[in-house]
Amino acid sequence: MANGKLTSVTAQLSGGGAVAGALDASGASWTSANPVGIGHTYLVTAVATGDDGKQQTVTSQFTTAKPANVYTGTYTPDNGTTFGIAQPVSITFDKPIPDKAAVEKQLTVTSDPPVDGAWHWFGSQRVDWRPQQYWAAGTKVTLHMRLDGVKSGSLYGKQNRDATFTIGRALVATMDADAHKMTVTTGGKTTTLLTSSGKPGFETWNGTMTVLEKDQDIRMNSTTVNIFGVNAYDIPHVYWAVRLTPSGTFVHGAPWNEGKFGKVNGSHGCIGLSSSDAEWFFNQVIPGDPVTVVNSKDTVKPDNGFGDWNLSWADWTAGSALH
Repeated sequence: MANGKLTSVTAQLSGGGAVAGALDASGASWTSANPVGIGHTYLVTAVATGDDGKQQTVTSQFTTAKPANVYTGTYTPDNGTTFGIAQPVSITFDKPIPDKAAVEKQLTVTSDPPVDGAWHWFGSQRVDWRPQQYWAAGTKVTLHMRLDGVKSGSLYGKQNRDATFTIGRALVATMDADAHKMTVTTGGKTTTLLTSSGKPGFETWNGTMTVLEKDQDIRMNSTTVNIFGVNAYDIPHVYWAVRLTPSGTFVHGAPWNEGKFGKVNGSHGCIGLSSSDAEWFFNQVIPGDPVTVVNSKDTVKPDNGFGDWNLSWADWTAGSALH
């Protein structure tokens, strides 16, 4: 064949679908639209046409390499779950990511209805995506990970995932440390609960925290949060515990503080409620619901749980590797 050029190329993943790609303008090469991944076998059929009009078809098979150094990401929310209006999409990688931009390019979030949002890196192993404002109730959100074969420094990704979750009803809780009260608004109704939050020296974090998980009965030992000496405690059964931070902030029942609710702050940093109010709150909230504390001290760090909402939008978008 004289002066031939490619006129068509098809690539098929073994046991899978066709690979998207395009010929260059000269017909000299074909490039896949996305990385072809690691450890996959492909069947490629190329058709070339010469200046004399003759065609030649060549079929070949190849398998991509399996590099020793790979990275994977653990993501939340999981597929098929329901979360509150403040829940970000979050991915934690098992190794530090050298080239964040290369990875971020292959991570997208779509929603119905659509919203604008952005990724933000916390260090080199965690990246979160959130919209500028809370999600609307009922929104369907999908994380698209296309990291199979994506090179980052000497590491290669090996995950392609799609995970869709739903935003449930809207619930917003606000605790005023000065007023010793928490309001919970959902379904057009606001309920006020009397609280006793962090006492001087142990003030509850200011700012917005996001419900992480719930435990109907949990042991609380102060040594796990580095509280020792005269302020130490070890309570074998704490009921209706709603975790707000990995560092140990909860909303929970605190019957030992009876008489302080609505009057004085007497906890070691948690938001304490009467047993009946704590049970009610426990049954209302789901992971992803926002709990905002005002008139306290020291805003919770944005990477302490999902404190993402404590960053301004400008600061949030500045944390994108593609900013």
